[in-house]
Amino acid sequence: MEKVTVARIGRLFGEADKGGLSITLYNTFPEDFDPASEPLMVEIDSLEVPLWCDKFERRGVSGAKVQFADFDTPRRAEELVGKELFMIIDEEEDGDEFFMEDLIGFKVRAGKLKGEIVDYYDSEHNPLFGVDFGEGERLIPAAEEFIAGIDFDKETIKMILPEGLLEL
Repeated sequence: MEKVTVARIGRLFGEADKGGLSITLYNTFPEDFDPASEPLMVEIDSLEVPLWCDKFERRGVSGAKVQFADFDTPRRAEELVGKELFMIIDEEEDGDEFFMEDLIGFKVRAGKLKGEIVDYYDSEHNPLFGVDFGEGERLIPAAEEFIAGIDFDKETIKMILPEGLLEL
């Protein structure tokens, strides 16, 4: 379990008589946040307190308007102003995630060719695998459309490469 800070409560906002608040979302705030199924957390008097959203409305990329259950008056909502919100992330849920660097050392099969990933070159626009098919390192785009399957247990990758990619 990991505690990730995701937002800060700014001020009373909107329906302030019902405890409406404005919050600033950090880049760690999940895009797929479902207010009906998971709470935001806040620390009050050294205790982690879950805050369930009665209303949650995004305002642009880094803002939201929110109302929390049990904080439905201006006086109660004011107690939260300035506090940071966090979420408890269950790391086991993200067990399918991996880094491309983790594939270094995996055996590669591309048609009749067999090789091994010997390096990974990270680039925002064109990440590349360095693959050795027995003739030295060749660069292959690390693109989903070239990867037909990955077997993490056997440490193998099956690739489908466009014709002519490996030709000099």
